[in-house]
Amino acid sequence: MSTNETLAQLSNQLVYASMVAYAVSTVSFAASLAATKGRDLTQAAAPVSRRSAKAAEKAEAEGSVLVATRIETETGIGDGGSEPLAPGRRAGNIAISVMWLATILLGAGVLFRGLSVMRAPWGNMYEFSITTAFAISLTYLIIALRRDVRWLGIFVVIPVLLSLGLAVTVLYTEAAQLVPALKSYWLVIHVAIAIICGASFCVAAALSSLYLISEKAERRTAEGRSYWGTGLAKRLPESTKLDGMSYRTIAFMFPLWTFAIVAGAIWAENAWGRYWGWDPKETWAFITWVGYAAYLHARSTAGWKGRKAAYISLVAFACFVFNYFGVNIFFSGLHSYGGV
Repeated sequence: MSTNETLAQLSNQLVYASMVAYAVSTVSFAASLAATKGRDLTQAAAPVSRRSAKAAEKAEAEGSVLVATRIETETGIGDGGSEPLAPGRRAGNIAISVMWLATILLGAGVLFRGLSVMRAPWGNMYEFSITTAFAISLTYLIIALRRDVRWLGIFVVIPVLLSLGLAVTVLYTEAAQLVPALKSYWLVIHVAIAIICGASFCVAAALSSLYLISEKAERRTAEGRSYWGTGLAKRLPESTKLDGMSYRTIAFMFPLWTFAIVAGAIWAENAWGRYWGWDPKETWAFITWVGYAAYLHARSTAGWKGRKAAYISLVAFACFVFNYFGVNIFFSGLHSYGGV
């Protein structure tokens, strides 16, 4: 089957157009974050239960359910992790709208890339990268439909832009047909799940990084010491909420990552006649699985929550990124036919 060069070129143009839109969205997210009114870290440094009790006492004294609701909003209790963003709300709304436009453009670019060769558009690293960038963006936007997460936008759109930049410069591959080993329905199942997991792991890594900044700022504030991340931490939800969001994301995706590895093993048996051969890609996929399993185990073990668990989350994500890029660049194996 021949390649439709017209659709392939249209795909490239749509990817470039999406990058321009993502750049505009980045600026808007930065303006929104900068304009966000900072919260009081001295309140965040106090135990959550103590803040809840003080809020309840104040509401009862004033004798109004509406006052209680206002207190919950001010303290961040019961709002699902959202923070008031009134000063930067307009810029945030623009950023979200432009990001939707960029995501639609990128999704169309991925679609036309697939149509140009009439197959699933993730047969090489370039296609995998632009599809993963699309998945990261879409994951964030779906979360944004239910939560006010404008504060997270810039920390999501920057990795998306970096992934697209790397894809169009270093990883670009001309649209072409697949080698025989990749012509299987397992390509759709295994790689699609890996893309979804990668997008979610990226969001979780951003949350873990922000948790470390927010937690340290709260701790330093309680100790009366300065910290470079205090200004940023004031514009973020409380560290406990960031930690919880990261945990829920990883806990939800870990079974899917497990299934992706199992699906890859089944595909390997169909293509190469063995389920597992410790190919570099297989090895690092397993190392990534161990990293996230360790994170979940740490979360359920007293003394390994908070900062220590966040560090494990970031190490596991680093393993995923190395498996994503490094293995194809620095190692050769049975997965090398996918191209860099």
